[in-house]
Amino acid sequence: MFHYEKAWQEVKARIARAALSAGRDPNNVRLLAVSKTFPPDAIRAVHALGQRAFGENYVQECAEKIDALADLTDIEWHLIGPLQSNKTAVVAQRFGWVQTIDRMKIAERLSRARPADARPLDVCVQVNASGEA
Repeated sequence: MFHYEKAWQEVKARIARAALSAGRDPNNVRLLAVSKTFPPDAIRAVHALGQRAFGENYVQECAEKIDALADLTDIEWHLIGPLQSNKTAVVAQRFGWVQTIDRMKIAERLSRARPADARPLDVCVQVNASGEA
C-alpha cells in the first residue's frame, strides 16, 4: 500500500464514522481532496483509488494539472479560496466548481466567460449575513 492510499483510506474511514455517529449515510458525504502543491502523478494515484473531486487554489498551477490529467475525464475540479477577477476566464473555462464567490463582479465575469456548451458552473456564494465590515 503506497502512502497516499493509506492516508486516503484513513480519511474515508473517519468520514464514515462521523457520518454514522450523526445518523447519516456515509455514501451521502463527499470528500474534496485538496491537491494544491501536489504533482499530477499524486492526483492520478488518488484518482485510481476512487477520488474524483480535487480542490486547487492556484489557477495557473491547476490549469497545467488539468492538461497533464486530460485523460481522466471524470475529475471534478474545484477552485477553492479567493478568485481574482483577472483569472475568471480561465476558471470559467476549466473548472466545474468555484468556492467561493464573494463579489457580484466575479459572478458576472464567470457567467460571461463560461462556454455555452459547458454545463452550468457550480458555485458557492459568500453572503455577509451579519452586516460586518
